[in-house]
Amino acid sequence: MLDIKELTKEQHKNAERKEFVGVLMSGNIDHDLYATYLYNQYHCYRALEDRAIENSLFVDTPNLPRANRIRKDYKHLWTLDEAPALTDSTIDYMKHIEKIKEDAQSLYAHIYVRHMGDLRGGQMIRRKTPGLNEYYFFTPEEMKYGDIIKEKINTYLNIYEHTVLPEAKLCFEYATKLFGEMNDLGKTS
Repeated sequence: MLDIKELTKEQHKNAERKEFVGVLMSGNIDHDLYATYLYNQYHCYRALEDRAIENSLFVDTPNLPRANRIRKDYKHLWTLDEAPALTDSTIDYMKHIEKIKEDAQSLYAHIYVRHMGDLRGGQMIRRKTPGLNEYYFFTPEEMKYGDIIKEKINTYLNIYEHTVLPEAKLCFEYATKLFGEMNDLGKTS
């Protein structure tokens, strides 16, 4: 049986190596930069989750969607009247999700990458930045969603490897690009 975690290990490590991830994990991130990151995350998650809901992909994990929580965290931090700019990777990601909007298995590959990251790595970020991250807050029941997600994605992977694996890798690439863009923004602010 194929395992998505093993097959995307390199892409995961590439994302984690980005300098911006260290800033996120440090707990010393500028609030405007973090709000800009959340704003971009919100748009990525909103695009993905809207299509996932249309394809009934959260039936087993009804409280998994994060977009509204991300938006709440962004709104809590952002103090300017004008919203931050969307990054190129966010715009490209939203366009890509539109292209695959009816392909449930491909969409689920993106749910795996993004939401499993929230369930695991997001918990570390949340501990480092208390009070800033409702988006990373999961109840004990919601933490159990990880097992459901892993089982479902590996089932999809074993049937639709030709589409699921490339989509998971692509999602990691988009996340890695966003981390790079955020790092560049952090250096200019």
